[in-house]
Amino acid sequence: MNYLRTAILLAALTALLMGLGYLFGGRGGAAIAFLVAAATNAMAYWKGDRLVLSTQGAQEVDEHSNPDLVHLVADLAERAGLPMPRVYVMDDPQPNAFATGRNPHHAAVAATTGLLDLLSPEEGAGVMAHELAHIQNRDTLIMTVTATIAGAITMVAQFGALFHGRDHHEGPGPIAKVAISVLAPVSAMVVQMAISRTREYAADRLGAQICGHPEWLADALEKIETGVHETENEAAEANPAVAHMFIINPLSGRGMDNLFSTHPSTENRIAALEKLAQEMGVAQHDAEPMLSA
Repeated sequence: MNYLRTAILLAALTALLMGLGYLFGGRGGAAIAFLVAAATNAMAYWKGDRLVLSTQGAQEVDEHSNPDLVHLVADLAERAGLPMPRVYVMDDPQPNAFATGRNPHHAAVAATTGLLDLLSPEEGAGVMAHELAHIQNRDTLIMTVTATIAGAITMVAQFGALFHGRDHHEGPGPIAKVAISVLAPVSAMVVQMAISRTREYAADRLGAQICGHPEWLADALEKIETGVHETENEAAEANPAVAHMFIINPLSGRGMDNLFSTHPSTENRIAALEKLAQEMGVAQHDAEPMLSA
């Protein structure tokens, strides 16, 4: 299903960009927009993960630069039966994390320094297990492509308005102004249509099963929710189209941010995890020593 959604998104991007090209430059503009769309489609699929990581200032780490995190992810990936993903750290005080990549063999997980500083090893295991669950569920393909496409829509609009304004030796004309005014909501709508809120519940459940303790993830979500409200994520604010990729919405909710809200209530997610813990018969004091990173 995610592959079908991805194909539809790429086709929609091509049509939208060609329409914008025609609006700003007639047939010639449409032809140029088609080439841009083709290049963007290829980049979104093959390089979208690296683009997303780059926008968030993520730096890859290994067992020498961050052994605790890398060993933790390796242990969890083994338990999940997944290939070892690349591991990244974002120098950001807001506690948060996300996963990206077109498939399990080309995947990455990223955590902020704020997350690593805030959470206990067990809570960190819950978060990383959640991100590995997104990889196992093949959520990362649609999440990564969607983020790339939404960003491309805004970028093309800005360029189109710029050149339209130059042609007329003045600011953007009325058509360009209308186009610009609707493109941010359009890109947000693309995200909303492509990303289902149920994916977070599914990743929470599978992640809890991977680490073996739903309460680890529940406790982590509660801390992250508080931390997100107290600390701004500047990189995410500058690129709100990536917000759906994080375990908790990193945006402050100002201005257009609310348009990009794709996360279910954290309170409801915690309640679901607590119910799962009861079903599994797992208690907080049953922590397993293998996750001591």
